[in-house]
Amino acid sequence: MTGTFASDSMAPASLRARVRVAPMLPAGGRPGGAAGAPTPDRNPLQLLWSPHAARGSSHGGPELPPEPAGIAPYSGGLASGLTASGVDVSVITTFPHYPAWSFGDARPPSSAVTTEIGCAVHRLRHRLPARPGGVSRLLSEVSFGLHAVSRRWARHDVLVLVSPALFSSAIALVRARLFSRGTPVVTWVQDIYSLGLRETGSGTGPAERFVAAIERWVLKRSSTVVVIHDRFMETVVEEFGVPASRVTVMRNWTHVEPPEFVDRVGARASLGWAPDETIVLHAGNMGVKQGLGNVVEAARSVQDRGLPIRFVLLGDGNQRESLQQQAAGIDSLQFLAPLPDDEFAAALNSADVLLVNEAPGISGMAVPSKLTTYFATGVPVLAASDEGSVTRAEVLAANAGIVVDAGRPTRLVDGVLSLIRDPTARERYGRDARNYRAAHLTAAAAIDRFKSILHVLLPDRFESGSADKTGTN
Repeated sequence: MTGTFASDSMAPASLRARVRVAPMLPAGGRPGGAAGAPTPDRNPLQLLWSPHAARGSSHGGPELPPEPAGIAPYSGGLASGLTASGVDVSVITTFPHYPAWSFGDARPPSSAVTTEIGCAVHRLRHRLPARPGGVSRLLSEVSFGLHAVSRRWARHDVLVLVSPALFSSAIALVRARLFSRGTPVVTWVQDIYSLGLRETGSGTGPAERFVAAIERWVLKRSSTVVVIHDRFMETVVEEFGVPASRVTVMRNWTHVEPPEFVDRVGARASLGWAPDETIVLHAGNMGVKQGLGNVVEAARSVQDRGLPIRFVLLGDGNQRESLQQQAAGIDSLQFLAPLPDDEFAAALNSADVLLVNEAPGISGMAVPSKLTTYFATGVPVLAASDEGSVTRAEVLAANAGIVVDAGRPTRLVDGVLSLIRDPTARERYGRDARNYRAAHLTAAAAIDRFKSILHVLLPDRFESGSADKTGTN
């Protein structure tokens, strides 16, 4: 039998995987044979995804694991985890371009094939959006989807789609339903597009209804819908009409392990951070939904008040240039380009406060992927987020830090000062966040959950994961 798995993270890319799994293979076991080579006692599963491209050179010689941004670490982590458990994965993806939305100085070839983490990776160049939103973003996703479905797919047992990219996934689903009607389709929802348009105000009524119709069509025609949070499940069931029996929650996990030792003094010095200043670090994408103008104004306030606080925006995104223009003359705000994994981990662990900031109105469209990484550090979290948001609920559930209202720079500064004054609370928040991560946000638990999903779909092909022997919801 055959299957396909498609996943994406904000940037359209596709991942195709041929997987052969021995039904009675012990957890973590792997039959003999060369990586990616079929063996007689293994059953084929093909995964087709559209994830963020893994970090690597612009000509397609990538490194794995993926860059620590967006949902790429989870797409890549799932492929890696399945490979380690005896699954042969072949990947279709794009070339590295996110969050800068650029292929870099050298234009990549139309396609390239490499081998990484035991997987055959087929990269396809697609059209990048002139601006990452609206019609330009739609055309970008469509270009990737058309490129992906025009390629020959290996035999597969299950097709897994990941949204984002919604429109690439819809195109892949059309092909699957036309030519492989009996093949189970799993759609892994990392963001809810229509809710995003509604909450950010970036789409008109007709545009929101169009996107919602596509989203509803994809989800209702999927055999199983995997969501990353209980709140997402409520939306998928109540707004899109997907039966609850076909929806399961699989949490994202911490993909950056804390280093065994961090030279905090050396790391801070290398980044230009003074020993006596409080570092408030925001890591990740600088887009519309992050609402980082709030941080610019908070930095302006602490500078005007002469407070020894430095806000740091680490990463990239379509709003970075605008934010830098707004921050002209503000010495209390620092911009850092994306860092290699070891330096990224050192920066997080050397900060005093880790910040997640959302624009007012953002409530249920996404779960910030940075939280899973933040919780592993032992550094307290400060969340600027609306009342009732998924982000606020997650920080409070983990007792990882404090929350303040979104879009209120004064409240943001007050939150920092509150943490500065209470070192006992900072230590408690960091400890509780790590405990929450260990209990709920591990890669092993997610891989095990996904194996259970495959088992429910094809019990003769796949062993059940230990996390769920009874079903998918």
